[in-house]
Amino acid sequence: MPAKPLPAKPLPMVGAVVLTMNDRPVEFPRAMDSLLAQHGVDLRVIVVGNGCVPEGVPASARVRAVALPENLGIPGGRNVGARHPHLAGVDHLFFFDNDAVLPTTDVLSRLANELRQRPHVAYVQPRIADPDTNVTLRRWVPRLRAGDPERGGTVTVMAEGVVMIRRDAFVEAGGWPDAFHLFHEGVDLSWRLWDHGGTGLYLPHVVVNHPATDPARHETFYRLSARNRVLVARRNLPAPLIPLNLATWCALTLYRVRDRAALRTSWNGFLEGLRSTNHGERHPMSWHTVTRLTLAGRPPIL
Repeated sequence: MPAKPLPAKPLPMVGAVVLTMNDRPVEFPRAMDSLLAQHGVDLRVIVVGNGCVPEGVPASARVRAVALPENLGIPGGRNVGARHPHLAGVDHLFFFDNDAVLPTTDVLSRLANELRQRPHVAYVQPRIADPDTNVTLRRWVPRLRAGDPERGGTVTVMAEGVVMIRRDAFVEAGGWPDAFHLFHEGVDLSWRLWDHGGTGLYLPHVVVNHPATDPARHETFYRLSARNRVLVARRNLPAPLIPLNLATWCALTLYRVRDRAALRTSWNGFLEGLRSTNHGERHPMSWHTVTRLTLAGRPPIL
């Protein structure tokens, strides 16, 4: 008598969160089309209008839209989407910039299956590449020695614009840091995921397209980048490591930034971070986590 075939595993349930400010009338529909074309996952999508009523949202039972009366910033808007009842019960959360494109229909299933096969991994990041040049910017490679973007492995930070996170790990870590508004929220969340026992994995063989834009195009870049560097340290590091982390950041800023106006703005942001009382709860990582991060190639003073 022939053996009965084993029942197929249920598809991974993925909840995607996409933010919009209705300012990308060409890119947003393209991003959504590529998202809804994904196969091999049970997909649900939340579109969050950050300070607006979302326009151009596809009519699909898989998609829900949320209108926020004010712009909560990227981490705040993503938290609203991740906590929406439409995504209750999903296995993984996929955070997706609305100017990115999934170039093949199996991107989500490949990421989700990596998480399914590796229970110790809390998040996976694909390789992000410009659609025209295939260039991967150094800031998109979530590790030191970023010269070879096609070298994968364990990582301790993330490029937060395109990343898949195990939902239970995301909830346990407390989600994105609302107060950051923009920049470095991925470092904060990564460290917290590691502190709860998880790791990160960079998968360069899975590619997502994103235009190679300069973050300095944002007028708040230098101020918020400096402020949030301080907040990352204050929220997450054991007290003895905070001055080491900030001293390293100051030295790197002086080496990299030549424009005097940008340096002044960075310094003001640095002071704002030191004075801030609205940066969320402090949960210093354990020394065990410090050791794990260091052994993984990136001590948390960098």
